[in-house]
Amino acid sequence: MEMTSRIPGRGFALALGLTALITPLAVHLFFPVIPAVKVALGLSDAYAYLTFSIALFGMAFATLFYGSLSDRYGRRPVLLSGLALFLVGSAVSAMAETAITLVIGRLVQAIGAGCALALVRAIARDAYSAENLVKAIAYLTMFGTLGPMVSPFIGGVLTDMFGWRSVFSFALLAGGAIMLTAYLVIYETHPAASRIKSDVSIAQSYAALFRRLRFNAFVLQSGFMTAAFMVMASASASLMTELLHRPATEFGLYFMMFPIGFFTGNFIASRVGNRVAGETMILIGSLLGMATVTAQAIVLSHGTLTPLAFFIPGFFITMSQGIGMSYSQVGAMAEIPRFAGTAAGVGVFMQNFGAAVFSQLYGLLADGTPMPMSRIALFCAVMTLITGAIPFLLKRRRVTP
Repeated sequence: MEMTSRIPGRGFALALGLTALITPLAVHLFFPVIPAVKVALGLSDAYAYLTFSIALFGMAFATLFYGSLSDRYGRRPVLLSGLALFLVGSAVSAMAETAITLVIGRLVQAIGAGCALALVRAIARDAYSAENLVKAIAYLTMFGTLGPMVSPFIGGVLTDMFGWRSVFSFALLAGGAIMLTAYLVIYETHPAASRIKSDVSIAQSYAALFRRLRFNAFVLQSGFMTAAFMVMASASASLMTELLHRPATEFGLYFMMFPIGFFTGNFIASRVGNRVAGETMILIGSLLGMATVTAQAIVLSHGTLTPLAFFIPGFFITMSQGIGMSYSQVGAMAEIPRFAGTAAGVGVFMQNFGAAVFSQLYGLLADGTPMPMSRIALFCAVMTLITGAIPFLLKRRRVTP
């Protein structure tokens, strides 16, 4: 039965947070696996990174459909369908004997995982009042950092102890538990009366959103910021193993600095709430990201090659991401409220697509040194600052996009 008058309790919020963990199970859990798969299957750098970036591409395009489908058919059935696909993809990946089978399994796994971020945000928007929405999304995102925090460590331990296939078996078991929780706890929050009518096409909803400059700026800012983070994170996995000769487990331990930074940024956002304009918070996050990547580029150009040269900047780049992301998400969904699901899907698409493009670009340019990573991250940071400044300037000039 569809109900939107319910007051979401702690169990509902916990179930949403657990559902958000599907994304790190498809992405972050795989970081320590990249070097192992490269050796086990005899892959080039570009092909090895394809097994990673294909998941981001699949997740990116899937979120476009999940958001629109949930606006039309409801959140719950679309969410459960995506979680089921995640389980199928995890099983295929665990049994893969060839590189192409692994790529296919990763693609299916990621298409399923794409349901999580877009629909968790849309469900939160349905269930929570406007004055509590930024805090709700910030707290959900903080909860979701638990996955990125522990996933690389778990993946590293499993890879070192049991081989890379065990990582996908773990994803299958964890995903099954999450799907069961979602089935039992998450109720429908998008009633039939609020859904997009059949005479409004998906293309029309996209066109309406993309005509708005503010909407484009919001989703592009989060997309470029996520790309900067993902390039730094995925590159550090290979550089730790191949350049610094450290085990996958040690990478997993150092990697915790990324999600701790993200947690810190989201904690700041949750405490600030609506007391500071969203446009200002997005600009602050963008400026911090630019300063972080610039400082790392200077350090690496002087030949300082230690784990902390990768992971201290990682803390601050994800902190800047956490500061601005909740506000960019809410801003994008608020542009046209009846297309909130579609807007959430576009936002997640931009994050995953940007991360996929620039991660694969790193795979193509990788030369065993940190310089390709540094240059790509710097470009992403510049674009983050440009797009992050647009909503701030529009607000100051009182321009209606």
